Formats: sequence, structure tokens, C-alpha cells
Amino acid sequence: QVQPVESGGGLVQPGGSLRLSCSSSGLNIRHGNMGWYRRAPGKERELVAGIEGVNSKVYGDSVKGRFTISRDSGNKMLYLQMNSLKPEDTAVYFCMIRNHWGQGTQVTVSS
Repeated sequence: QVQPVESGGGLVQPGGSLRLSCSSSGLNIRHGNMGWYRRAPGKERELVAGIEGVNSKVYGDSVKGRFTISRDSGNKMLYLQMNSLKPEDTAVYFCMIRNHWGQGTQVTVSS
């Protein structure tokens, strides 16, 4: 069955930046529900950034002003630009496209 694939995670210092990419593996992302979620150790999975319908975007309160979600419909790619990273952003980040979930990519923010 179709499964999105994330990439771009890694180790970064506080204040640094990363861009996560998600290949939709053929799924149409012109419209519909899609986004990025994360799960930190000992925490529940939470919404980081999402796109609903045609172009309605939502962000978790803790990442507003720092993270930006975007998409390339033609190439069927979803992105998450993460700036001003903090240690509390450390988590496994998951891509979700129309109820299909990727395996996740680790983001570690540490000096």
C-alpha cells in the first residue's frame, strides 16, 4: 500500500534550521488533509503543521512563527521548514497525507 517517505532529519544545534521533505509516493496532494506530526519521548503525538482542504494551514502553538509548511503539487512533495530550533523540538517527525503515514525521521536539537 502507498506510504509517504520522510527525509531531512538529523542533529542540529539550538537556533539552527532544518528542512524536512516528504514524498507522497504518488498520492495526489492538490487538496485534502495532510501535514506534519511529531512524537517526543514520553509524549503524545501532536500536530506540528497541517494543510486542510484547498489551502487552509494550521500550526501548533509552540511552532508558530518558526515553522512553515508548504507543498509542491506537481512533484507531489510536502515540506516543513524549521527555523530557530529549540531542544524541546527534539522528536520523531511524521508525514501524513490523506491518512497515509510515513515511518518518521528523527530530529535532535542539542548543543
